[in-house]
Amino acid sequence: MAQRPRPPQRPRQQPTGKPRRQPAPPPANPQLIALNKPFDVLTQFTDGQGRATLKDFIDVPGIYPAGRLDRDSEGLLLLTNDGQLQARITDPKHKLAKTYWAQVEGEPSEQQLKQLRDGPILNDGPTRPAEVEAITEPDLWPRNPPVRFRQNKPTSWLAITIREGRNRQVRRMTAAVGLPTLRLVRVRIGDWQLAELQPGQWRELPL
Repeated sequence: MAQRPRPPQRPRQQPTGKPRRQPAPPPANPQLIALNKPFDVLTQFTDGQGRATLKDFIDVPGIYPAGRLDRDSEGLLLLTNDGQLQARITDPKHKLAKTYWAQVEGEPSEQQLKQLRDGPILNDGPTRPAEVEAITEPDLWPRNPPVRFRQNKPTSWLAITIREGRNRQVRRMTAAVGLPTLRLVRVRIGDWQLAELQPGQWRELPL
């Protein structure tokens, strides 16, 4: 007796009912690039309003940012053509450490430093503990335009290392303890450092 043909197997479904997406294969020539993003530059390659973007500084086809850096922040931005590497860099579950140098208004007290280390409570909940220390003013390039200071108000520099990536997190953390951030420069992501790169300069990193 002839057997009935089996119906074709359907793709396995996720709980939402959508087919499971397969990760894209890694590129034949994976690239990882470090860029020193200047102040007032968007972390994207196009903009319909004529603002400065990454396209003004780097012309490497097929790469995209691994994470973001606010328009009014400066420093290390990683770009890659490898989707799996991008996910490892940006996924919060990997808790990749990011270090910033923050110029703040005022002179931090030990209590304020402790509050930052313990993790201040923001409007979207408490932050994770951070590594925070007062540092001497680093030897950085002049910012264009210059930072606006209030007369008779001292400023200080902090090195802040966090392992999460909320929107404008470092600025909100320092503001929460009474130390508004005037300038913010990212200098490290995981083991990758800004090093000697000047604003707008980039280099390819070994993988």
